[in-house]
Amino acid sequence: MRATAVSLCGAAVLVTGLVAAVPSAAGTTPRAPHTPHHLAWKKCPTKNHPELQCASVRVPLDHDRPHGKKITLALSRIPHTAKHYRGPLLVNPGGPGGSGLSMAGSVAKALPEKVAAGYDVIGFDPRGVGRSKPALNCRPGHFTPVRPSSVPYTHSLELANIDRARTFARACASKYADVLPFIDTVSAARDLDVIRARLGDRRISYLGYSYGTYLGAVYAKLFPERVRRMALDSVVDPHKVWYDANLTQDHAFEARHQAFLAWTAKHHAKYRLGSDPARVESRWHAMRAALAEKPAGGKVGAAELEDTFMPGAYFDGYWPVLAEVFSAYAYGGKTAPLVRAYEKAGAQGAAGENSYSVYTAVGCRDAGWPRDWAQWSGDHWQAHAKSPFMTWNNAWYNAPCAFWRVPSLDPVDVTNRSLPPVLLLQATDDAATPYGGAVTMHRKLRGSSLVVEQGGGNHGVTLRGNACLDRHLARYLTSGEVPRRNGGTGEADAVCERLPEPGPKGTARSARAAGAGTELHGLVGFRG
Repeated sequence: MRATAVSLCGAAVLVTGLVAAVPSAAGTTPRAPHTPHHLAWKKCPTKNHPELQCASVRVPLDHDRPHGKKITLALSRIPHTAKHYRGPLLVNPGGPGGSGLSMAGSVAKALPEKVAAGYDVIGFDPRGVGRSKPALNCRPGHFTPVRPSSVPYTHSLELANIDRARTFARACASKYADVLPFIDTVSAARDLDVIRARLGDRRISYLGYSYGTYLGAVYAKLFPERVRRMALDSVVDPHKVWYDANLTQDHAFEARHQAFLAWTAKHHAKYRLGSDPARVESRWHAMRAALAEKPAGGKVGAAELEDTFMPGAYFDGYWPVLAEVFSAYAYGGKTAPLVRAYEKAGAQGAAGENSYSVYTAVGCRDAGWPRDWAQWSGDHWQAHAKSPFMTWNNAWYNAPCAFWRVPSLDPVDVTNRSLPPVLLLQATDDAATPYGGAVTMHRKLRGSSLVVEQGGGNHGVTLRGNACLDRHLARYLTSGEVPRRNGGTGEADAVCERLPEPGPKGTARSARAAGAGTELHGLVGFRG
């Protein structure tokens, strides 16, 4: 669920025997925070969202010491306009590490007007993120190009990448020793209840994407009586938090990359990279090898190439641009388009460094990771043999957890029998949160309903132009109604057709694909 913000124009084996453990809250519901029901909302309009308002709230760094050190969370709001007020709708784009301030405006704009009008749509930067304070940046420049090549074909490459991961972990521990023990999903979920109390509402509604589905499920575990409605889009597998989830991702990313290669082959007349997907794939690997030897523009080596093309695994609306970049380099020998694409899609500025710092801090703290590098190496070489596109890039992205200085917690068992119906929405071919995760969550949340986009591969499927999915979400947010299976087989309660694939850049189908939910796709991000 990697979390880098990008703009160019993210069935499994179930793991059993997971131990339920909610730190400082196991077996009990945490006490509601006693805070005054007042937030000082101020206008903070943007060009796209002139009604946007902003506020901040102080929360305990350690919720078990409510009178101890405080940190600040940044909030945003599009206020309701309808006479019938349905309460606050908190929205989260995922990550962990994704900033949610802009998401309030984007969700309010994308929902049907009558639905959005009934809610105060609330965005927030979770602890450590964006405009919340403190905002983490463990090691500025960590992604400065050109990084060592991801695939450790030589011992020196492996050592160089291990050193980067260890250095990042050491820098985090040195810089944020007092904060890191409290950068985790349970603490973030307890923050949500402080926000709820400060909003003055007994219950909240919630729309979460990607990692935001896990954050929502943990909140629901801690505070089931405070959930009014909850919609979870592109669902994390709660049995695979987080090491196993990343290994599962590697194979799903490969499948999406193969879909991109096949699409490029289908449009050989435009891109001239071969009409056989195998031929296109061979040119991909040749491009990667060439860039490992001679980075394009001194900026895009093999690792940066992978970062640039990863968005295509999350959203096929980017395929036309990526195919043009691929063709310009592999067929025409041009490096400038690739460098420009990297600067837009793969390069990390301060916001990306902040997101990555929180991503790592939460992931490493939430659950145990192997501490023996031999296990990482063996597992990832095995995965790489079947799925070479992103396996090692993904490994190094998460590798600081092998050297993390803060002890890990146990994952939360989100099993819940005390909730109103929860709406789950999932594409069958999603790479960042593979389909099996939604099935697992569906089984663990009694009374939940699963709506499936059959054959869809995009990550984050609602409010992106699929009218069928959006109708289910709008109906649910309006009335609480969810679809139910009426006989038949399978896990899905309702099935929607996938959106059509894009056409090459410049065609009507490409324009539709690029325009459908691009703003929200950028907020949900990639590796998030």
